[in-house]
Amino acid sequence: MQRFIIIRCLYALLVLFIVSIIVFALARISGNPVDVFLPFDAGPAQERALERSLGLDQPLPIQYLKFVGNALRGDFGQSINWADKTAIGLVIERFPATFQLAAIAMGISLLIAVPVGVLSAVKKDSIFDYIGKLIALAGQSLPPFWLGIVLIFIFAVQLDLFPTQGRGGGKNLILPAITLGWFQVAAMMRLVRSAMLEVLDSEYIKLARIKGLLEWKVVWKHALKNAAIPPLTFFGIVAGQLMTGAVITESVFTWPGTGLLAIQAINARDYPVVQAVVITFAGIYIFANLIVDILYAYLDPRIRY
Repeated sequence: MQRFIIIRCLYALLVLFIVSIIVFALARISGNPVDVFLPFDAGPAQERALERSLGLDQPLPIQYLKFVGNALRGDFGQSINWADKTAIGLVIERFPATFQLAAIAMGISLLIAVPVGVLSAVKKDSIFDYIGKLIALAGQSLPPFWLGIVLIFIFAVQLDLFPTQGRGGGKNLILPAITLGWFQVAAMMRLVRSAMLEVLDSEYIKLARIKGLLEWKVVWKHALKNAAIPPLTFFGIVAGQLMTGAVITESVFTWPGTGLLAIQAINARDYPVVQAVVITFAGIYIFANLIVDILYAYLDPRIRY
């Protein structure tokens, strides 16, 4: 078991290293931040001076080595666009808002998807199953940005029930959380339904019923546990997607989280902040999948070997 965990941790570090290279390269493809901060009539001397102050005058390999060395110490540099603030400081400042939104969206996904998926499998080809399929179809067909705009128009503009933007009380959370979690509801529900249908048709479930076990125990204790691996795989991906996918939702609802920070930093060509946000997102995504890999080994010991 320990060897399995160590190998998975090494894989995670390797992926994070590759992500750091990609992020470093893509951030510089977006353009030179010097062009944003200098006036149109600035001369070459002013450009060189600003590049030198930002550390952009050095060769790219040297810039990357400094970036990695500083990142290992938790230092992503000073923000170019936000004066007197560090890149990682901005991420830490905005992260609670993104985490709050993602947690509520994940809760909505699980509370709806698991019961509906199980009920659709148990009541196959019934009215419940058709309703579940309709929810899945609608959820995976609606783009999050479009759904967010429609929810704002109906419930905020027309009915005046919720705020249109910003972070405040519980009302501010409802529309963006539904927007962020709706696609995950559909995908998770379909996975739960498919896994449950396969398990419910297995021999040991038939044996449990023959032995006289209560139906709810057969479904919720025995069948759901053995059907958990495919949804668990997706749950690990969802945990990362809800954090990184919040970029679109936060932009639509002007939610002051790391997703909106990433858009603002890209527009301002703020390399340090872009790198800090993406590395943080990648770390969360990789960590979530690492936890899922470890949980696999506990759910199914065969995976360890």
